[in-house]
Amino acid sequence: MTRYYMDLICWQKAMDLVTEIYRLTKQLPKEEVFGLASQLCRAAVSIPSNIAEGQGRLSKGEFRTFLGNARGSLSELETQIIICKNLDYIAEQEAARLLEMASEVGRILNGLIASMKK
Repeated sequence: MTRYYMDLICWQKAMDLVTEIYRLTKQLPKEEVFGLASQLCRAAVSIPSNIAEGQGRLSKGEFRTFLGNARGSLSELETQIIICKNLDYIAEQEAARLLEMASEVGRILNGLIASMKK
């Protein structure tokens, strides 16, 4: 098991996704600052935060639980990206790019979770 969360590829990719989500929220209408923009940022930040917190726990079981929480936040974020696209706040291709980034994080997370069950 990796001894430091920053070494985890899923944490690194999740941090890249957070950066992109913060860039996205700067483009949203001002009336969304306390609505969708806030939700997007919270969900995005929650992903690497849960990975880091889980890595800091004492057992694999606890780590797995936090990875599950990260996966839940990822699903929430994907939903919010789709909402942005549906409201025409972002272009189709931007939504697709962000959803692909999210999908990659999800695949890596799923692999890490599966490797811990062995």
